[in-house]
Amino acid sequence: MSFTPVLRSEALKVLSLRSLCGILPALLAVTTAFSALAGVSDTSDPDFDPLFMALSGVAPGQIAAIAFGAMVVSSEFHGNGIRLSLAAVPRRGRWFAAKLVVIAVPVLVTGLLTAAAALFAARTGLGSAADGLTAGQQVRGVVGLAVYLTLMSLLAAGLAALFRSGTATLSTLIPFVLIVSFVIGDVAGGATDFLPDKAGQVVIHQTHDGHLGPWTGLAVTALWAAAALLAGARRLRRGDA
Repeated sequence: MSFTPVLRSEALKVLSLRSLCGILPALLAVTTAFSALAGVSDTSDPDFDPLFMALSGVAPGQIAAIAFGAMVVSSEFHGNGIRLSLAAVPRRGRWFAAKLVVIAVPVLVTGLLTAAAALFAARTGLGSAADGLTAGQQVRGVVGLAVYLTLMSLLAAGLAALFRSGTATLSTLIPFVLIVSFVIGDVAGGATDFLPDKAGQVVIHQTHDGHLGPWTGLAVTALWAAAALLAGARRLRRGDA
């Protein structure tokens, strides 16, 4: 079977599951809402970063992107549905690649819409405090946030294929991105700059003082995602369906 019909069938699977179809609208709503709330915060702090403040809704919003990536893959392992999928598409690499496309494309598109909406909502509240943002910085923030969300969803997809469980993936990844960076930050120092969440989110800061820049930070997140995907593909290729 060629790649196109495999891709079409995987897209239909996503569209047929209401729980999956509701996750990406939630990503847009949550991220925009929290960014709008951040837009009415105190701007007198000398370390105030208007770009990060405008896009800070990514902290809770990224949970939806992670959940989407994990659930699209892990749904195959419920009731041994993976056996039917691989019977129809014996070439496991082709099947997994189609899965990743139907994860990455919707998340990227939703991420662009979400970042633009969040920036607009927050800037309305920030008013003159955001006047220092250049057009280039805003474009970088919007595009970078969309890419970051896409990479995090792919990281989750790779872990879901490795663990063969959405619950295990979410139980591992969500506490990691929400807690670990803050818990070990004072102990590990600059090493936390290379964690997938902290590295990727440099792109939504107006200025950056750590080891990584906006695009090198995203490259680090991409390496994390690639490692998870390779591990997941290896488990899929060598494990029993």
